[in-house]
Amino acid sequence: MKLFSGRAHPELSRKMCEYLGLPLGRMMTGNFPDGEIFCKIDENVRGRDIFIVQPTGPPVNENLMELLIMIESFKRASAERITAVIPYFGYARQDRKDEGRVPITAKLVANVITRAGADRVLTMDLHAAQVQGFFDIPVDHLYAVPVIDEYIKSMDYYSEDIVVVSPDGGSIKRALMHMNRLGGQLAIIDKRRSDAERTQQEHIIGASVEGKVALIFDDMISTAGSICGAADAIHKQGAAAVYLAATHGILCNPAIDRIKSSPVEGVILTDTIPLDSDKTIDKITVLSVAPLLGEAIKRIHRNESVSRLFV
Repeated sequence: MKLFSGRAHPELSRKMCEYLGLPLGRMMTGNFPDGEIFCKIDENVRGRDIFIVQPTGPPVNENLMELLIMIESFKRASAERITAVIPYFGYARQDRKDEGRVPITAKLVANVITRAGADRVLTMDLHAAQVQGFFDIPVDHLYAVPVIDEYIKSMDYYSEDIVVVSPDGGSIKRALMHMNRLGGQLAIIDKRRSDAERTQQEHIIGASVEGKVALIFDDMISTAGSICGAADAIHKQGAAAVYLAATHGILCNPAIDRIKSSPVEGVILTDTIPLDSDKTIDKITVLSVAPLLGEAIKRIHRNESVSRLFV
């Protein structure tokens, strides 16, 4: 087994290698003067079980193309098996035709990764679980639930004081997974989307949040408009404290300003995407998923069950 890293998130790759007790694979990547990406593997990988770590977060197209070129390099170097470890899978939001004459880009990206030569994919908290079905190769889909919930448990709130909040109807299943581990009750925000960037939070359905600690869970925070809007709605209903938690902290502008001005006590993210120094604020806590990803890689290599990690 050998683990290699692209340029998207070398720090996460290093932590995964520490967990596995492996040296990081030697590989050189860079750009030609015209911007084209090149890659050279600096050690023998013939017959090896290869894991390439490369989240396809911003800059999405650059990181995705680098992943494809790395897969191609290992394929031509006669690796026995190539697993694309994609902690954050870009383009997953374009998973269906919700109006006429638009692409299903998640399917396109799945096809390209497969055709490049990947034998399997390891990813985490897809925006839509059905994206797994877009691949014609095995996909191991991990959840950051154990990592996030372990941190929340350390905050020592009583379960009867907690209300787990789904920021929209599509996140109810995720909210229930957290509620089963943390206890508490369930509330759902009625979110109406006006376009790709603007949403409006209409009503709160389910348990009362008055005087409670509200925990809002989502798969990602991009511009933070939806999730901060949900926090505002919960705060106006009298919640004693509001916390946001998401696996992927994309944090596009103006996300940081929105988080700073929102009534939330804290924001919990994981390190599937590197957090730039200008986005490091007191409200944000970043948890590492390196041990979870590392354990999944170990189990894949040994042909052991990955799903037992979440039992």
